[in-house]
Amino acid sequence: MEYIEIDKDLIPYEFIIELDNDEYKLDVRYNETYDFFTVDLYKDEQLIVAGEKLVYGQALFASTYDPRTHPAQTIVPLDLSNHESTVTWATLNETVFLILQNGGESIG
Repeated sequence: MEYIEIDKDLIPYEFIIELDNDEYKLDVRYNETYDFFTVDLYKDEQLIVAGEKLVYGQALFASTYDPRTHPAQTIVPLDLSNHESTVTWATLNETVFLILQNGGESIG
């Protein structure tokens, strides 16, 4: 099982990731006041989605999905031990990870 590691010490930061044989840039930010994370998605230096909030159990970019610009793989914040149910500073990359799923793959 693959996941995207987020280095909280570097936030805000951006990085390049290969998904479905295409390169994407993810820009990760943190809202300290309300304890949540957001991600911007870029492809070919073009902003595709801005400010997508990490919500536990919900695939990133699902509400704006366009097969021409988005990766087919889904990214879902999950705790595979089923102990957590939120994405916060304390849980991200500790027990909650950004799990990569292929189309039709189920986790759990």
